[in-house]
Amino acid sequence: MVTLTEKVKLSGFNNLTKIVSFNLYDFNIAMTEEQRQSYIAYIDEKYCAEKIRDIAREICRIIDANILNESIQNYDPVGASTMTLMSDIAGGKWEDTSANTTASVKMHLDKSHITTHTYPDASDPEGICTFRVDIDVATCGEIIPLRALEYMFNAFECDVAYIDYVVRGYTRLENGKKIYNDHYFNSIQEFIPKDVLDRYVYRQDINMAHDNTWQTKLMIKELGPENYLLDPKDVNHPDIDAKMRLLRQEMREVFHLN
Repeated sequence: MVTLTEKVKLSGFNNLTKIVSFNLYDFNIAMTEEQRQSYIAYIDEKYCAEKIRDIAREICRIIDANILNESIQNYDPVGASTMTLMSDIAGGKWEDTSANTTASVKMHLDKSHITTHTYPDASDPEGICTFRVDIDVATCGEIIPLRALEYMFNAFECDVAYIDYVVRGYTRLENGKKIYNDHYFNSIQEFIPKDVLDRYVYRQDINMAHDNTWQTKLMIKELGPENYLLDPKDVNHPDIDAKMRLLRQEMREVFHLN
């Protein structure tokens, strides 16, 4: 880990920035005030800053990045934030594959970071508890941060997920040519395994490749109450059907941003 006085050596000119924003929501039902407090304590322990930091470390491993510095913060009563600064492990060399040119530029993954913020909410008077986490992975260089999506779905329980991906800036080659994107694909969903996509009934996909902008939104299929109850014995509670309708309505509102 570098110190505050050290400088990271950059090579070549590259301000091509790729940013994936992963925003997920997980829902639960608290039937009593005691369960509401239990939910807050559970989230506070499972997704504390130290554990969120470990998730960021694994993302760095997956995308072949080297950690330069880390910052973590827990909040009272709930919530956590982390920030990870990173660089390329070994650097790289981008080759222009267009016709009639051999131009290239040496490049390092520089000025790159991962930020995470958690937002637990147990304030709903009907007992619908929500946990949201935002993870932004911003990289410069050859690395494709979308490679970490499968791990993110495995690291968190996702009832509703928003994934935004944008590419901005450019890489200037030695012959002066500017490159505005160095990898091509049709949809973010290409980076999500089929067995993961099959969990979701609503799948919205926006692809504006000409603007280097993509978005995918997902909402989980309807599942039984046993997947959302803090106490399994509440599956036979007389209010459970009404609570499940409220929970599903909450998911739809989040999915459609109503």
